[in-house]
Amino acid sequence: MLAAAVVMTPMVAFAQNPEGARGGAVSGGTAGAVGGAVVGGPVGAVVGGVGGAVAGAIIGDQTPRFRTYVSEHEVPSYRYREEVRVGAVLPEAGVTYREVPAEFGTKGYRYTVVNDRTVIVEPKTRKIIQVIE
Repeated sequence: MLAAAVVMTPMVAFAQNPEGARGGAVSGGTAGAVGGAVVGGPVGAVVGGVGGAVAGAIIGDQTPRFRTYVSEHEVPSYRYREEVRVGAVLPEAGVTYREVPAEFGTKGYRYTVVNDRTVIVEPKTRKIIQVIE
């Protein structure tokens, strides 16, 4: 019974997160780690934490550094008529996509600025996987 309560707590907290997908990497990683710890002990926590996080996302103390990096590189802001959100697909033309430097741990992903908001994009689909707040 206690194990079920421990597993459900992060899921309930995540479901009630008003920011939805924003912060999903942290919430997903936390939920995965707690669930993995209940099922598989310390090793399960590590595996669950990694599996629960969003691939390609910039998390934790990397976020402020990344915001600074983007502002220093003066990426032009693309005007997008739709809501800037995780899952939105950006156009192929007219958007300046740049590779996320390896120091931020998101190998193979791109970033851009849309409506003055920095986003991480999966390059093949141009789908936004994270909005940097």
